[in-house]
Amino acid sequence: MLGIIIDAAALIGVVALARVDRLTTSAAAATEMVSFDDATVGQPPAGWTATRTGTGTAKWTIERDESAPSKPNVLKQSGVATYPVCFKDDTSIKDGFVEVKFKPISGKEDQAGGVVWRLKDTNNYYVARANALEDNVTIYHTINGRRTEKKRANMKVASNTLRVDFAGSHFTVTYDGQKVIDWDDDTFKDAGKVGMWTKADSVTVFDDFSYGAK
Repeated sequence: MLGIIIDAAALIGVVALARVDRLTTSAAAATEMVSFDDATVGQPPAGWTATRTGTGTAKWTIERDESAPSKPNVLKQSGVATYPVCFKDDTSIKDGFVEVKFKPISGKEDQAGGVVWRLKDTNNYYVARANALEDNVTIYHTINGRRTEKKRANMKVASNTLRVDFAGSHFTVTYDGQKVIDWDDDTFKDAGKVGMWTKADSVTVFDDFSYGAK
């Protein structure tokens, strides 16, 4: 009788482990990563909308970069616009994460790299960005083209990884693997697109863009 009870407990453990494996596999399947290495150099990436919020001319192009985290290509923004933004057309995420590796190269007004999420269109979305000129990380919402700062953290900014996890009305911004901002807001509640962002005359390169639903 004792042996049967032990065998039953073991069976339950196996089933539980199998269930965890399925959940892990499902979570992994929900994560996507774009390295831009198969994209055409000199052109915007296919399947993305390369544009801007506001005025000016954004220039999003695939470029070769021997210093890229994953060689050979990066996505480079070298135009001048109010807020250059590039988002992936086939994404629609309500709760999840968005992450990118970025390197600020130049800019007299700004040297910014950012990510957007729950994007409805080019004028309505959330954005978090790191700025190498100001040495801070900041979170905003952009409503009808108007960006409003909500929270910031002061720190040294250079080439690094920026990530936002979002669930319901709660958002967590991580820079260089360290949590730097928590913020709650319910302006945009529905699923939306994810992408990358810069400001003004920032010349910034991006690589290993990843995202996933939770």
